[in-house]
Amino acid sequence: MQHRPTRPDAIAFFLALLSFALVPSAHAAEVRVASDAALREALAAASAGTTILIAPGTYRGSLARSNLHGTADEPVLIAGADPANPPELVGEAAGGHGTVSIHLSDVGYVTLRDMVVRGFPGNGLNIDDGGSAESPSHHVRIERLTVQETGPQGNHDGLKMSGVDAFVIADCMFRGWGGSAIDFVGCHDGRVERCRFEGAEGFSQSNAVQIKGGSRSIRVLESLFVDVGERAINLGGSTGLAYFRPAVGDSEAADVEVAGNRFVGGTAAVAWVTADGGHVHHNTFVGQTKWVLRILQENQDPRMRPCHDGLFEDNLVVVDDRVRVWLNVGPGTAPESFHFRRNAWYASDGRRPQLPTVDEDPIYGQGQPLTEPRSEASRPQATDGPIGDRGAHAY
Repeated sequence: MQHRPTRPDAIAFFLALLSFALVPSAHAAEVRVASDAALREALAAASAGTTILIAPGTYRGSLARSNLHGTADEPVLIAGADPANPPELVGEAAGGHGTVSIHLSDVGYVTLRDMVVRGFPGNGLNIDDGGSAESPSHHVRIERLTVQETGPQGNHDGLKMSGVDAFVIADCMFRGWGGSAIDFVGCHDGRVERCRFEGAEGFSQSNAVQIKGGSRSIRVLESLFVDVGERAINLGGSTGLAYFRPAVGDSEAADVEVAGNRFVGGTAAVAWVTADGGHVHHNTFVGQTKWVLRILQENQDPRMRPCHDGLFEDNLVVVDDRVRVWLNVGPGTAPESFHFRRNAWYASDGRRPQLPTVDEDPIYGQGQPLTEPRSEASRPQATDGPIGDRGAHAY
């Protein structure tokens, strides 16, 4: 085989491309701030490729920015400069300033990382589409944030997201809130993973994660929910029709996956509410105080189909005598369309759950086959014992 000699102009072209790739973008900028004024100035001036690094310390809330757009190659990063000593944004409920820490509208390719948000009576953080359903915010990442003491009563959320697509919320801590720790309205194609949600005394805490208003394709994965109120995950909800994004369909939420999570305490763990499906698998439920699961129809608009077709499989459920009804079914729903497969059901007195359809290949037991998983240290490991590959440890 003859080898054609490499042309000099081809070599020159390749070297030109390589040198271009190695040259930092002219738009990239790192800005270090250590005061309220400097932080506000940096946020106002940020553009594609900007990194804002916030020094340890205490900062005021009421930060806002709209039309902030990075790109896939040049995202915008707003982060604590020292992850071991993150800056605190403190609201007026904790002696600081503002009802919301940061409000971002109509943004893309923006990351928030390594900060503490504390004591905001409105919402901890707000991210939305600026009121235009046709142009959602997108490619938003929220990483290693602690959001605490939001509210404390009423519809005040730790993180409120309306009209946000392609997002990730990872390794965050939410403690004490009024409405939802995270409230999704018309959000799509996102993940919540490896987060911790803790209820706190004096906070109303309706739910930890609420997915409603036409939300679709959202995953809640490998997170811990401890004493988080009425419903740990509200898979659906009841949304005013004007707030659906992009438009009113036939359900509040569709294509939602809840997997690898641990639910400890709370009134109920998972509620399907005017939902289209929803795959709940490989989770562990321990110590709920009234119900484990609920199937409800709260949006009564005639366009909404009855809540239908949820799938509950490979879960481990452990209850005591506080739970007399394992699954609460409300009127106007389609419980006969739900499916149950390979779940392990343990009760302190050996009771078995009453379900609307037959659980295929279940395990039934008495007592508690694991330590109550209230911390990472107590997370059960995979086992060849009676619970086998059912529960969060097997995800």
